[in-house]
Amino acid sequence: MSSCFRSDILNRYSQQNTIFYSFLGLNGTRSPTKISFCLRSKRYAGGIGGPTPGQIQLQGEDANESTQTERRKTRLTWSPTLFKMFESAATTLASILVLGLAGYGYHRYYKYLVLKKMTKAFEPGDPVLELAALGRGVPSTVLEEDDQPWIRKVEQLKIDQIVSGTHRGHYHLIIGEKGTGKSSMLLDAMQKVGGEGISMFEAHADLEIFRIRLGKALDYEFHEDYIGSLFSIKGPREGNTALLDIERAFNKLEKVALRRREIVGKPLVLIINSTHLLRDDEDGRDLLELIQQRAEQWAASNLVTVVFNSDDYWVYERLKQYSTRMDVLPVLDLPKDQAVSALRQYRVRNFKEEPSTQVLEEIFNRVGGRLTFLNRVAKSVDMLETCDHICGTEKTWFLNKCWILGEDMDDDVMDQQKYAAAAMLLAKALVDQEKEILGKGTNHPGQGQLLPQLPLHKAREIMTRADFIRSYDHINIFTIDAQAMVRADSVPMQRAFRQICSEPGFGEHLQATLDRISAIESLGRTRELVAKDLIAGQYKISGRSDRGEGITVEIPPA
Repeated sequence: MSSCFRSDILNRYSQQNTIFYSFLGLNGTRSPTKISFCLRSKRYAGGIGGPTPGQIQLQGEDANESTQTERRKTRLTWSPTLFKMFESAATTLASILVLGLAGYGYHRYYKYLVLKKMTKAFEPGDPVLELAALGRGVPSTVLEEDDQPWIRKVEQLKIDQIVSGTHRGHYHLIIGEKGTGKSSMLLDAMQKVGGEGISMFEAHADLEIFRIRLGKALDYEFHEDYIGSLFSIKGPREGNTALLDIERAFNKLEKVALRRREIVGKPLVLIINSTHLLRDDEDGRDLLELIQQRAEQWAASNLVTVVFNSDDYWVYERLKQYSTRMDVLPVLDLPKDQAVSALRQYRVRNFKEEPSTQVLEEIFNRVGGRLTFLNRVAKSVDMLETCDHICGTEKTWFLNKCWILGEDMDDDVMDQQKYAAAAMLLAKALVDQEKEILGKGTNHPGQGQLLPQLPLHKAREIMTRADFIRSYDHINIFTIDAQAMVRADSVPMQRAFRQICSEPGFGEHLQATLDRISAIESLGRTRELVAKDLIAGQYKISGRSDRGEGITVEIPPA
């Protein structure tokens, strides 16, 4: 192809817009003279015929430069993508690493914070003492308005040793009737040491409430304040039962006790008040067994001294089965000499009067040495009238719970009447034994009139039932002490037994009730056989169904 023809083509295409140069991969500043065009012949690209219009090929240096340009464009296209991929991967990895370190750091800090809070819970001062301080204006059982005990019991010295941590190697069960001053003596002992190393809380029948109260006493949240749930992580509390939470709290308490023993050298003291409020069922027994196992371990290692405070005998009966290091401390009523002396001193100090010995002995004969009764009597204007009111209240309580209905009772109340009749039988047996004691004159001069008592197995024999006695103990009608002796819950309750059993016609009324109960039970065990379509006359029935024999009805020969 001649140069003129090439020039003509170049001139023709130079008149076009810049799109043409872009198609050629050129910029507008490049000289068109360096571009050569070649129109191929018929054999172009293996085809037949003349060259195809528009087919243009770059040659020489221009072709190499175009190839390098395309490769450069390809590299420039992939480089940003690879860089972004690497940047995203590095960012993700760094984020995961930072999140993992932050989560691990928070977890370690949270465990440290739990132990720190629990350690602080055993520092001087206790919420129970603060509540007791707020209620000092209310009449107390042992402490008076000036915070000085006006009655000092002999058990106070041992309780002081237990609470202060000097009595080690055992866990303790303080058992006694309601109102004998068990809780007040514990509070008094806590006040002497300022609550240091001591935590006290009230038991409850519901395990969830027991768990919350234990957590409040130990300042332990059971992982309920753990923020892992904010990241949709299953929290440690989720799906757990109350027993598992209590076990977890005891694990933390054990760590705190180990650290404290290295510093102070004394065990912690954990007081569970009103343990009898736990239900005597499967859940309550499991909880009591869990606490006892820990108490045995901690007593052996001098880490924690557990103190159970109970009014009912069934707690002692349950703990007795597995006890090795348990120490039982019974708290009884005051003896006569101490009760009379305390009443006289209190009346002289607060009422400026000195009652006669005869009046004080009469008070003791009516209400005995129960601290809660003595406290009410000592602060009243008319002491004998208050004694009568206390005795009337106890009698009403007993009659409302256990009065018998006689021979006219309906069969629908038979179960309740079984319960009431058994209580009346036991009360009558105690009254009869009291008459024997009075006839023999076996009263101790320092203790006054002793309440009659029966062994537990003998009481069950009298009642002909073995399951009612725990319920009587729980409602404070009868009591069972640590030696398994059954007696009236208090002196006013024994006076109520005496008054009821001495009423005219009581014995006949009780016997009529027992006969009616027997008749109803007999009707329940009797089956009626009705023979129909028989002619008049006499018949002979033979055979025993219990021996597999058929029953035959025949007319005997004349």
